[in-house]
Amino acid sequence: MTKYYEFKPLNLGRWIVWSLFALILAVMPLLFTSSLSVTILSQMGIAIIACLSYNMLLGQGGMLSFGHAVYTGLGSFVAIHALNSISNGSLPLPVSLIPLVGGIAGLGFAVLFGWVTTRKSGTTFAMITLGLGELVFAMSLMIPEFFGGEGGVSSNRVIGKPFFGITFGPPLQVYYLIAVYTFLAVAAMYAFTRTPLGRMLNAVRDNPERVEFVGYNTQRVRYHAFVISGFFAGIAGGLGSLLFEIVTAEVVGAARSGAYLLFTFLGGATFFFGPILGGILMVIAFVLLSEFTKAWLLYLGLIFMFMVMYAPGGIASLIMMNLRVASFGKLRTLWVSYLALGVTFLIVLLGAGAMIEMIYHLQLDSGSGDAVRFLGVTLHARGLNSWFGSLFVLLTGFGLFEVTRRQFKRQWGEIQTEIEKEIKRRETA
Repeated sequence: MTKYYEFKPLNLGRWIVWSLFALILAVMPLLFTSSLSVTILSQMGIAIIACLSYNMLLGQGGMLSFGHAVYTGLGSFVAIHALNSISNGSLPLPVSLIPLVGGIAGLGFAVLFGWVTTRKSGTTFAMITLGLGELVFAMSLMIPEFFGGEGGVSSNRVIGKPFFGITFGPPLQVYYLIAVYTFLAVAAMYAFTRTPLGRMLNAVRDNPERVEFVGYNTQRVRYHAFVISGFFAGIAGGLGSLLFEIVTAEVVGAARSGAYLLFTFLGGATFFFGPILGGILMVIAFVLLSEFTKAWLLYLGLIFMFMVMYAPGGIASLIMMNLRVASFGKLRTLWVSYLALGVTFLIVLLGAGAMIEMIYHLQLDSGSGDAVRFLGVTLHARGLNSWFGSLFVLLTGFGLFEVTRRQFKRQWGEIQTEIEKEIKRRETA
């Protein structure tokens, strides 16, 4: 009997993507060399792991959680206590393994809390996670021995003798440690999507009744995914404790959980790389946007509302839809419409931004006069001309945007029809 051996062909595209990802992680601090830039890049790596771990629940499992910060936050607290134990000599562990301590802590708490939360699904699951999140945040103020009270728990990551010159004192050394963990965690979470458990988690999200019918326990599938998500969330928390060397009660608060939800959705929960974009945007918003305006949270809320109305699939879905159009050679016919949409949206943003800045000035800085500088223009918060002008710009821009959007929608529909016809023609050819 002759035996035939088949070899799976090398997926060259996947190797190129992962190599580029590793290359980007390696060269970014060489392009942005300031200490602030390196710290921001480190925060982006942590946010990527946290958002991807959250997307294991939201995007892959259809589980809307309002308490994901519980696992990143508790992982941070356990990790920083472990770091203090290393410094006083009671825990013989390398500093580079502290993130794994956070991961094990996140996994342990997910084992405990997940057994309760995953017994239900849908809205009930979301409400239970919200309640657990509030419970843990309340405990953070009630148990100062572990959570450190209002001041939190601080530590020092420079411990012991240098290992080949590595002390984790300079921000660049910490960045590369975070980069290694980011690459490994992203690769592991992508590998999870290709496993039978990952596939079954998608099935539970799409049709739990059929999954039960074929003999699988949907609660166990959700529970196992929840535990794995808690492990990676804890790794993100452990990296955060190393980076900042202090952990406060804020890391387990509802605001942090809401940020994971918001930016995972903005990035695109239906695609694996969407939360990566969301994590990057989260750091840009928290670190950079907050420096430009005091109303940055309001702008974030408006952007979120805009995305829900016009692009519910997030930025990743927009990218993938346009790549599909480009593959059929139709993208060049849309550049005028995209330009018009961008210009009219900027007009809306200018009008809305002027009104928001004047409102915030009246509420927070009214004692310094009514003059407000906005994009090089002086507005008067108590002057009717500034208000009428801003409102006129807002309404005009919104009207032009709606006209342009409807025209674009018709053009987009025609292009999709042409693409479907081309697909059928190729199938019958």
